[in-house]
Amino acid sequence: MAGGEYTAPVGSGNVDFEARITAYVIITCIMAASGGLMFGYDIGISGGVTGMDDFLEKFFPAVARKEQEAKKSTYCKYDNQGLQLFTSSLYLAGLVATFFASYTTRRFGRRPTMLIAGLFFLAGVTFNAAAQDLLMLIIGRLLLGCGVGFANQAVPLFLSEIAPTRIRGGLNILFQLNITIGILCANIVNYFTAKIKPWGWRLSLGLAGIPAILLAVGSVCLVETPNSRIERGHLEEGKNVLRKIRGTDNVDAEFSELVQAGKTAAEVKHPFRNLMKRRNRPQLVITIFLQIFQQLTGINAIMFYAPVLFQTLGFKSDASLYSAVITGAVNVISTIVSIYSVDKLGRRVLLLEAGIQMFISQVIIGILLATGLNDGQQLSQATAIVIVLMVCVFVSAFAWSWGPLGWLIPSETFPLETRSAGQSVTVCVNLLFTFGVAQAFLSMLCNFKYGIFFFFAGWVFIMSLFVLFLLPETKNVPIEEMIDRVWKKHWFWKSFVTDADLFDDDNEDVNSKQENGRASGNGYHNSQL
Repeated sequence: MAGGEYTAPVGSGNVDFEARITAYVIITCIMAASGGLMFGYDIGISGGVTGMDDFLEKFFPAVARKEQEAKKSTYCKYDNQGLQLFTSSLYLAGLVATFFASYTTRRFGRRPTMLIAGLFFLAGVTFNAAAQDLLMLIIGRLLLGCGVGFANQAVPLFLSEIAPTRIRGGLNILFQLNITIGILCANIVNYFTAKIKPWGWRLSLGLAGIPAILLAVGSVCLVETPNSRIERGHLEEGKNVLRKIRGTDNVDAEFSELVQAGKTAAEVKHPFRNLMKRRNRPQLVITIFLQIFQQLTGINAIMFYAPVLFQTLGFKSDASLYSAVITGAVNVISTIVSIYSVDKLGRRVLLLEAGIQMFISQVIIGILLATGLNDGQQLSQATAIVIVLMVCVFVSAFAWSWGPLGWLIPSETFPLETRSAGQSVTVCVNLLFTFGVAQAFLSMLCNFKYGIFFFFAGWVFIMSLFVLFLLPETKNVPIEEMIDRVWKKHWFWKSFVTDADLFDDDNEDVNSKQENGRASGNGYHNSQL
């Protein structure tokens, strides 16, 4: 794939955009995607340390006492709002931070936003590893959450904008791949640090500094995307970057389209207000529901608390962490499958197939728990093995579908004028529902018991219907041509992007400029975005 041996012509109408898949763009995307390592490591590490006795005794003694009560309900021994707040506070902070990240992404670029994320991560790691009380622990989590908000805002945009259209899906999924690698590394770290008494949990939290440093240093070495440079008025620099990442001097057609999109974006002074216009309704609705559905698959409930969950189901401490390592490895391998298949099979095929697989696996888990696990008892070895197998089946389906595509599809469908605002909505809704699931899961497990898996299976069924009827295919479509080639051709969404809708919105933009004394009378047609 390296060295410009492959040319991927893309475009619309009679225009093709020449784009060679070079070693430079691959390496650049790999470095940028390292932002996912920190996010993934935190998902895995938080569940691991909450299963360590030393950690619980220092910060959550009530949970430690509850865990030691032999007659306590199997499903309820970890039900504690403070413990859930430790995990979920990160996502609440990320939710708020993403709105600030939207401004920095649009005003200063994708690369500086990733650098800010790295610095927040480093500060949060320092507080967590050195925590002496619950307040320090929560402050550290809040700082990490700010890092998540900035990183999840900038990295998917960076990857979608810098990648050639032909392999945009695969390169964007590098972000999700790094998340899964981070989760796997965290599970392995937890397996060993759990044996280090009494400070193993500090080592687990402190090692998060490694991916934080990688992101901070990597962001300094990256080149800014041509879309961002052009949007901020640096046309010549943008064209030079475009030549570099496309591996060819023949970039005039793509550059012209980016300039047109950049001019339209520059006219939009209130991107969030513009996001609410009728022509942006399809992207906005799909983005919101993709994020809601991604969390309601139940994946974060499983990945956050995999070690705790397996202990709850009757596994011993070492066995539970070992099982979590297995699911983490399945997560990584399945995400690699998605990288190679998303631009061949398409987004819809992966989502629909995974819906069937996730639904069946969760129903089986629920049935096994309903028939094989009573309060105060442990699962039989055979039943436990089948449950771990079904968890792996579920994780594999999620990892090649809802995991990566929940980030990919929103980052590639918004026009440049609303892309930063749209990504903010993506991150905000994702973290809001991640926060809700993280805060509620252990309480839901206590009250729903095995029924929690039927609860998530029901949502998987609903989201599969949403994909079947309302989600269009976006593979191999240039990122600035989604309106003409995707939304205008969809049976339902085409009614929101008629020529009349686009013309009315353009007139509104021009009138707005005239009121401020900045218009020349010439608008830019949004179908060119």
